[in-house]
Amino acid sequence: MYTLKVRKVGNSLGTTLPKEILQKLRVDEGDTIFVTETADGVYLTASNPDFEKAMEAYKKVSSKYRNALHELAK
Repeated sequence: MYTLKVRKVGNSLGTTLPKEILQKLRVDEGDTIFVTETADGVYLTASNPDFEKAMEAYKKVSSKYRNALHELAK
């Protein structure tokens, strides 16, 4: 577990992420981090949850509509 201190940065608040967390998230300067709120709490992730939902939907229909998707890709 890591403890982060929130500090004033201009008119906002911010924190600095330790190097170990950045490595686990696989992010670097300029990357985007997403904060997702769920019933279980708030999560920090480097992957877009909307993109993951779209890929799950694609996986469900990809085999059924294989030929149509192939034609659309042309």
